[in-house]
Amino acid sequence: MLYGADYNPDQWPEEVWDDDVRLMREAGVNIVSLGIFAWSRIQPSEDVWDFAWLDTVIGKLHAGGIQVNLATATASPPPWVSASYPDTLPADESGASYWPGSRQHFAPSSPTYRRLAGELVRRLAERYAGHPAIVMWHVGNEFGCHLPMDFSDSARDAYRVWLRARYASIDALNDAWGTNFWSQRYGSFDEIFPPRLAPYSHNPSSMLDYRRFTSDMLLECYLVEREILQAAGATQPITTNFMGPFKPADYRRWAPFMDVIADDCYPDPTNPNRVRDAAFQRDLVRSLKRGVPWMLWEQATDAVNWRPSNPGKRPGALMAETAQSIGRGADGIMFFQWRQSRAGSEKFHSAMLPHAGTRTRTWEAVTDLGARLTALGDLPAPGRDARVALVFDWESWWAVEERDHPTQVDYLALVLEWYGAFHARGIQVDVVGAEDIDEGYDLTVAPALYLLRDEGAAALVRFVEAGGTLLAGPFTDIVDQHDQFRTGGFLTQLGPVLGVRFEDFGALGGASTGGTGVGAQVASTTGPGGTVSFGLDGASLPGRLFAERVHSEGATVVAAFETGLAAGSPALTRRAHGAGEAWYVATQPVGEALDAVVAAVVEAAGVRPVVAGLPVGVEAARRGDLVTLINHGDDRVEIALEGTDAETGAVVDRVVLDSQEVAFVYAPLAADEDVPSEEPADAELSAAR
Repeated sequence: MLYGADYNPDQWPEEVWDDDVRLMREAGVNIVSLGIFAWSRIQPSEDVWDFAWLDTVIGKLHAGGIQVNLATATASPPPWVSASYPDTLPADESGASYWPGSRQHFAPSSPTYRRLAGELVRRLAERYAGHPAIVMWHVGNEFGCHLPMDFSDSARDAYRVWLRARYASIDALNDAWGTNFWSQRYGSFDEIFPPRLAPYSHNPSSMLDYRRFTSDMLLECYLVEREILQAAGATQPITTNFMGPFKPADYRRWAPFMDVIADDCYPDPTNPNRVRDAAFQRDLVRSLKRGVPWMLWEQATDAVNWRPSNPGKRPGALMAETAQSIGRGADGIMFFQWRQSRAGSEKFHSAMLPHAGTRTRTWEAVTDLGARLTALGDLPAPGRDARVALVFDWESWWAVEERDHPTQVDYLALVLEWYGAFHARGIQVDVVGAEDIDEGYDLTVAPALYLLRDEGAAALVRFVEAGGTLLAGPFTDIVDQHDQFRTGGFLTQLGPVLGVRFEDFGALGGASTGGTGVGAQVASTTGPGGTVSFGLDGASLPGRLFAERVHSEGATVVAAFETGLAAGSPALTRRAHGAGEAWYVATQPVGEALDAVVAAVVEAAGVRPVVAGLPVGVEAARRGDLVTLINHGDDRVEIALEGTDAETGAVVDRVVLDSQEVAFVYAPLAADEDVPSEEPADAELSAAR
């Protein structure tokens, strides 16, 4: 198990470096991410380079048995870059420049930025690629975090190149974007600009492509650096840090280029859904490379600094949050950062070594965590442990949240609602794209899959025909990859499998907040028709957003709408198809209604929880034979589970946990619960360990 933090010795005098290494060993640290924001220290001016300090730090860490995840330091260009090369600066929707003084103040598509960053990476790689302390490479940092879109002239030029490569001809682009509407037809690619400030709505197809372009430009920055590292002889794993469900970057497209998936996760202590939301994020990043361990590169030891209010963690929460990552596949646990900053924007952000020193509960927590991780030893790789797949698609996210729709949909909040219904039942879930659905799952849930590509639809159909259970939610299978309607209307790809014909959306009054962060809360529906009711198992249950008018064409009507314009029409249907079956729910169930729908499909699919009979507030996750139990509640609980304690080796038949306590138990599946095996753990990550 890798354990450590971002290390920024360039912020501190050399006199403390030896003390840092000594305390790292005391805390159990065995790896640090080094030099993430050190560009100005490494290259103080264009023609001046200073590696002496970095040589010294790496040498001290290596002598102390601390491995190094060496950063390329390209995330924050020094002041001389923008002063000498203003074309590296990004721009907002009005075309005005973002200026230096913060971080990530660069246009990802700027050739000048890429040239300067590439020279820095080349020199780092040539100097350190063969150093025995270097076990990983950290490219950039949180790509797009503070600059989700750039509208600069560099972006304009790159966008035109990107569009030419995608469409080949301007006629093909005009057809894909439907530019005959509003006299938008283009005569050449040179007439196209980024979607800068406009009087009203931008063409939704062009907006979808610009989001694709933005994600691709950020990925290109990563790939340019990766290629330079490899050309210079770097053989260590190369990756960058993701941020969970981060809207601007389609991480599913990025994942094949990451030797190890790494993620940053900061649950908000004030968010009542923090446990659910953090579990979703960890399941999402694990699912990007199924069967391969991932790394938590950043979390906080206590309080952060960027929210309106920043309370610290309750006692035990650090271990509980960390256990979520371990149980859901992480083989590396790291923090931002090692030593708390004494200046700058993040000086109030907690660290492993706080300003108050080692006589603190923070230091006690991190040293205890280090000891427990050591006791765990080598862990089994996460396998195909989840029998349920939740479809989460970035392109559909981008498209469904554009304006001018029947109602406003907060895609992430809606997906989290569905995820929460399974999480509350103790059922493990993979979060995947539609194209990734295969026979390894028993149940697939596809909520609001507004944009459904041909390949994704084909995978879902094959899944049902092979014996799987599919549940599709409202506003699914509406548009193609260009955000255009298909011939024949809606549900054109899944309708024959579902056994329903779609007539009308039946949008209800009241919209969601439109937020895009993990934990975004859904606003209560307001106004006439804000909710609708449907009957299921003798209960009258609420739905929101839509009361779609659909007609059964071979499907059994499980529930019908009781109120509204769609009264009497199907609200929930079920149809056998091939060796499996497909369900459709024509509204977004709320609360108890969502749980009732999930209960029905779980029973139909024969899906079981990780551990049966879990008390409320207890979370369970499985990775191979290892079961992780976490008590997020306030009261002591007892859980029946036969196995072996992973830390002590003791045989157990029950686990007793106080609030925020954690247990790791080896409990092999029974013979009738076997799941398909997956490819072995990533060899490069094993080598890094």
